[in-house]
Amino acid sequence: MTGRAWLRPAWLFNRRAGIALLWGVLIIGVAVIANVAGIHIVGSIDGWERWLHAHSAYFLAWRLVLYAATAYGWWWVRQRLRQREPTAETHQRLLRVEIAAVVTVVLLEGSQWLGHG
Repeated sequence: MTGRAWLRPAWLFNRRAGIALLWGVLIIGVAVIANVAGIHIVGSIDGWERWLHAHSAYFLAWRLVLYAATAYGWWWVRQRLRQREPTAETHQRLLRVEIAAVVTVVLLEGSQWLGHG
């Protein structure tokens, strides 16, 4: 191993990792731009927070639609994976991922609910 090899980890320059990183940066950038534009349109951060709170039901509906679309996509992927790998180990892995996803969504929505009373 050369002296510079540790500076260039292979996973960092992997094409898939680069695309995932680019998508993450793009999503965060869009969120920042949307918030800055909203603050500018409403006039202040307090006004923006009031607007967000007043329209929270629409955001809840949007999140529920996203959760439903994600669940449908997961169901489709799960069926294909179960056909390709019908072992009990695959079933256990899928079950663990599903439980983790449901717990994550419940915790996120619970924190939203507790934060807004």
